[in-house]
Amino acid sequence: MSKLFRRKHDEETTYWLSYSDMMAGLLLCFVLIIALSALHSNIIFDQKQDELLGKEKELLVQSNELDQEKLTVSSQRALLDDQQKALIAQEEKLASQEDKLNQQSKLLGELQALMDSQQEKLDSIIGVRTELVKALKEEFDDSDLEVEVDAQTGAITFNSNILFEYNKDALKEGGTEFLDEFLPRYASVLLGDKYKDYISEIIIQGHTDQNGTYLYNLDLSQKRAYSVAEYCLGDDSKVLDEKALENMRSVVSVGGSSYSDPVYDDDGKIDEDASRRVEILFRLKDEEMVSEMMEILNSEKSDNSQENNEDHESNDNDGFYD
Repeated sequence: MSKLFRRKHDEETTYWLSYSDMMAGLLLCFVLIIALSALHSNIIFDQKQDELLGKEKELLVQSNELDQEKLTVSSQRALLDDQQKALIAQEEKLASQEDKLNQQSKLLGELQALMDSQQEKLDSIIGVRTELVKALKEEFDDSDLEVEVDAQTGAITFNSNILFEYNKDALKEGGTEFLDEFLPRYASVLLGDKYKDYISEIIIQGHTDQNGTYLYNLDLSQKRAYSVAEYCLGDDSKVLDEKALENMRSVVSVGGSSYSDPVYDDDGKIDEDASRRVEILFRLKDEEMVSEMMEILNSEKSDNSQENNEDHESNDNDGFYD
């Protein structure tokens, strides 16, 4: 009996011990699994943490690059603004230059219209002067008077030795005889009915040689021209009839040039004898106006050329940013 009981007791004890060991082993497995899971989780966490740090560094680098790009964009925007301002300034300058060109074009148009309106007068002046020169040549070429008629201007030159003694301003007898014959014929051409309305001025001009001072010769040349005028146009003058005298007085002027306009010989040397002379020349009406107009035109062309050069230099110096 006791043996049987002991065997049963031993069998039960053995059974419960095996179950306990199994549960302990199972628990250990769970613990191991949990430990492994925790370890694996830690490893994954560390990996994720490292990845996160890498992402943060990458984001930081990208942020720096973005900031750099923002600075570049800002710099380019500032450069673009400067270029825009320069472009606006250029457009304003071009607009100003266009206005100036329009004004100049308008002025040139007005000057051209003025030229066109004066062309007929100019042609008339040239034609009248040509006819007058021809008429004077025909009048004096066949005469015994030693006078020269300039083929271009119609100015008449005669040696002062005909009129005056050397270094004197009083007309000599041969000089008065010369003027008695010369002046009526000259007046009949210039102040005749055909040409008198075209004559603006008749000038008696005295000239001297190079001997003596300028002022002395200026005084001598003026006195000689005045002596001619006084003899021909004085109150007691009998050289011209009353009508011709009145017409001549209305247009005559007297001047002296000292030795400032000498005559040169074929070798380029001053011809003293030829330089001592008296000239009688004429001006036609409207000649002064045409001459003045040409001076204005030349002045305008010079001013326009200078302004264009300045504008061109200014444009060369201006430019856009690179």
